[in-house]
Amino acid sequence: MGEAAPASAPQAVLFACALNSVRSPMAAALLRRFCGAPLYAASAGVRAAEVDPFAVAVMEEIGIDISAHRPITFEELEDLEGLNFDLIVTLSPEAHHKALDLTHRLAAEVEYWPTLDPSAVEGNREQRLDAYRAVRDQIIERIRARFLPPPIGNV
Repeated sequence: MGEAAPASAPQAVLFACALNSVRSPMAAALLRRFCGAPLYAASAGVRAAEVDPFAVAVMEEIGIDISAHRPITFEELEDLEGLNFDLIVTLSPEAHHKALDLTHRLAAEVEYWPTLDPSAVEGNREQRLDAYRAVRDQIIERIRARFLPPPIGNV
């Protein structure tokens, strides 16, 4: 009989935030970039909004195109493909509460990564882009720490 994968090594990860228009699609795209095919990544929101053009711009800066992302809710995702995830990473308090409610019927771990909503930052275009870059970079560091093996030697 095969052993179950350890909790620290999920096979399918759902990133969730309030609107599925900035943080969660960025996180899913970054996880796909860093981990590739062995790990399935998706995103959803408590509610859906249009994909944020600033999120698209800062992801393009690092060679990832999320312009075709179509934000969906937890319910829409469940209807389309089911909620068969080992791990749900929540990036906003609202999404965290929703994910915890789902654990009453899903066997998924839930991790909360508090992440600023950059769409709430005001200022000129460059100041706003800097807020989105900071969120992108924070997510990159969290993904590296959570999903990638530690560097070997002096690397």
